[in-house]
Amino acid sequence: MLEQYIPVLIFLGVSTAIGIVSLTLGHFISPTKPNTEKNSPYECGFEAFEDARMKFDVRYYLVAILFIIFDLEIAFLFPWATVLDELGMFGFIAMIIFLGILVIGFIYEWKKGALEWE
Repeated sequence: MLEQYIPVLIFLGVSTAIGIVSLTLGHFISPTKPNTEKNSPYECGFEAFEDARMKFDVRYYLVAILFIIFDLEIAFLFPWATVLDELGMFGFIAMIIFLGILVIGFIYEWKKGALEWE
């Protein structure tokens, strides 16, 4: 019974070893030239500030939300494409309606200027 798990354990061991070796080599081989630009925070799209009540631009969040929406669209398209033969015409029409609604939303966002980055 436990012999069936040996390939899985070998796979886990090899993948863990490859990960550790890659990280170790990257740490020792890569050049280290820190400067203020590299060490500055960049995740939120604007510079860090002291007061949490300070006004900031929300365009970054609009683009992030649009990315999530269209990323989820792709997440729905892959499973649909794999079972399209089983779904038939009903599945095809349902996906066309789904994509049509998303395209209408995309056009609306485009016309409102949410994709413009000044």
